[in-house]
Amino acid sequence: MFLREKKSNHLVEILDTSELFDPTRPELTGRYNWGEDLPEPQPFAKADLIFPSGEALPRCWTDVHYRDNELRR
Repeated sequence: MFLREKKSNHLVEILDTSELFDPTRPELTGRYNWGEDLPEPQPFAKADLIFPSGEALPRCWTDVHYRDNELRR
C-alpha cells in the first residue's frame, strides 16, 4: 500500500499494514518509493501521511478514542 507524505509529497510504501490500521500506534514502518534502489525502511508518523488522492487517513486508524461519544450513550 502506498501513502503520500504531506510535507515532501513523496510516495511512501507501507511495509506492514497492520501498523497502519492499529490506532494505538502513532508511527509505522515504510520507505520512500523512488529510484531503482529501494531505500532502507524508516519510521513515519501517521499524522504526516495522507492517501495519494489527498484524503486524510480514517480517524479509526489514528485515534484510539474515535468512538468514545457513542459508548457514553
